[in-house]
Amino acid sequence: MLVIVYQIIIWSYLINNNHLEEILSILSIYLFSMVKIILGPTIGYAAGLSPLLTIFLTVSGMMTTVLILTFIGEKLRNRIIKKYFKPKRVFSPRSRRFVKVWRNYGEMGISFLTPFLLSPPVGSIITMAFGGSRRKTIGYMLLWGVVWTTIITYTMYYAGDELREFIEAKF
Repeated sequence: MLVIVYQIIIWSYLINNNHLEEILSILSIYLFSMVKIILGPTIGYAAGLSPLLTIFLTVSGMMTTVLILTFIGEKLRNRIIKKYFKPKRVFSPRSRRFVKVWRNYGEMGISFLTPFLLSPPVGSIITMAFGGSRRKTIGYMLLWGVVWTTIITYTMYYAGDELREFIEAKF
């Protein structure tokens, strides 16, 4: 609920002051963060927004995806599997790694890996596929989303120019 109130305040401020570029930047951070976390801090840095606003928008985008997929994920997963995939009994090396992480660490392990290695949709679907608790999944995704987004955002903001120069020099 608090997230919605903050978003309404930000949107009303921007719309009343005719800041179309900021509105588009904020909207793009939010929407791209629904797919991959690293895109939020990158766009926020390029747009010149504050790190705290970037963190807030990135976590909001991630959690929107997590909430949607944890509540409709099981129904969606069953529908997609029935329609497009035939049941397989063979485990691939990649799926074995996810099973190993799940058995050792549960929702927390998948949630820890989601922001920087996986994406919010993939992490949510994996936890629901393995039978994870919605409450734990949402809580751990929020925790690790805030932690990793803060680390990525401040790394981007305080080392962004040096990273760009390093990449340009090497490649």
